[in-house]
Amino acid sequence: MTTITKFAELTPDKPAIIYGDAEFVQTYAELERSSRHVARALLDIGLEPGDCVAVVMANDNQFFDIFWACHRIGLYFTPINWHLQVDEIEYIVDNCDAKVVIANARFGEVIRKATASNSRLVGKIALEGSIEGFFDMSDWLDAADPNGDLGEELEGSVMLYSSGTTGRPKGVRRKLERVPAGDPLTNIAAIGLSGLFGMGADDRYLCPAPLYHAAPINFTSGQHRIGATTVIMRQFDAEEAIRLIDVHKITTSQWVPTHFRRLVRLPEETKQRYDVSGMRVAIHAAAPCPIPLKEQMIDWWGDAIIEYYAGTEGGGTLVRAADWMEHKGSVGQHWSGGTVHILNEDGSPVSAPKVEGDIYFEAPDQQDQRFSYHKDSEKTQSTYRDNLYTLGDVGYLDEDGFLFLTDRQSHMIISGGVNIYPQETEDLLIMHPKVDDVAIIGVPNEEMGEEVKAVVVPVDGNEAGPVLAQELMDYCREGIAHFKCPRSVDFVLELPRTETGKMAKRKLRDTYWANQGDQRI
Repeated sequence: MTTITKFAELTPDKPAIIYGDAEFVQTYAELERSSRHVARALLDIGLEPGDCVAVVMANDNQFFDIFWACHRIGLYFTPINWHLQVDEIEYIVDNCDAKVVIANARFGEVIRKATASNSRLVGKIALEGSIEGFFDMSDWLDAADPNGDLGEELEGSVMLYSSGTTGRPKGVRRKLERVPAGDPLTNIAAIGLSGLFGMGADDRYLCPAPLYHAAPINFTSGQHRIGATTVIMRQFDAEEAIRLIDVHKITTSQWVPTHFRRLVRLPEETKQRYDVSGMRVAIHAAAPCPIPLKEQMIDWWGDAIIEYYAGTEGGGTLVRAADWMEHKGSVGQHWSGGTVHILNEDGSPVSAPKVEGDIYFEAPDQQDQRFSYHKDSEKTQSTYRDNLYTLGDVGYLDEDGFLFLTDRQSHMIISGGVNIYPQETEDLLIMHPKVDDVAIIGVPNEEMGEEVKAVVVPVDGNEAGPVLAQELMDYCREGIAHFKCPRSVDFVLELPRTETGKMAKRKLRDTYWANQGDQRI
């Protein structure tokens, strides 16, 4: 019996999903019927266990119909960031081996171009409007029997895209076993939510973030695995978030520091207008949280604040408010009581507490339970060291075993909880005829945590100035997604490179982060 089927029988009229101010409510019985209908339609066009469905959707009503359809017939489900541009979406659709793409019509022109030359696709489906060359979602579903037999119902999996040092995202793929959908042994999300956070069927969870990100989709779908109710925001607004907490009596939630920044900036009278005292668990992750900001949130929400550190690949660590107050700036200890390893470049353990090194976690003993980067065996192998794996971060453990992050091997920029790949932007800018050398780094931004800055060596130093800076920013915005583009440009005579030509980005970043203290990682 699938997870959704179980709760459709136990609590058929209980809301599984509430969007915003209850403009759309879907019960567990309705989610069961809708996901079954989508699953039957996917089978009708020839999909088999192990195939992939890619979606380009906002926080849309039918998002979890498709998600749970894939999870009951053994498919991979790949959500794609809808802010990406044509070639970026085209790359992911091709790389994940998608057989079907389902997209919201508001992104129609980009999706049409991104899928135009893909011969692998057997289905292109549009919802909430039309896209040239795509089937209408309603017509597609009308052709399928909503009560049709699904055959052997098998557990599927999310295949998310993580960061890569080459500038292209990497698909994190785990092997699909032929196990029944809803098998308790595969229900890691439910085990984690109940065991780590004490979540259960009586909780009401708020999702304030886009569902194409790892944490929002995993935490929100995890609520369905434990029979809870999820309240999903279409888009984030600080006052609306705390109003929903009050109106829906929210008890659990998941955030990023950018949300916190906007929340604490609300006028005091606005904060006092809404009751948030029922919040038991307010998890945050995805980006560094400055110490002063977290202190303000703990002052407001108290022990509900919990931070974790992990990646799409796995991990990680956990720290609750009381422990964090004793170890400010830490991301905690291993969440299952395991060991966090800090290694030197040669793979040997560091010699003492507070000595920096590469952060490693213990990998599952069985090879088929380990993640891999799809179609990138070299990257996968570089992530593992014997029975350990790394997320690519650098840090240290204090005397009590609490982990502190100090840098990223890949120098990834995290702006508003979104990963940005510097290499891709650098590769574009270096092609501009007026650019001799370039580095893309993250610099402090009070609202977003970090913002993208281009540090450029111009071909002609006499051209350095606001006009060229604007030209370069416009050039980027024509070629890649806007959130990856620099918001400012600085000009220098030369960039810090080693004798081998490797960019010393830490030295470059230090120029901008010198006065930020613990906000820099």
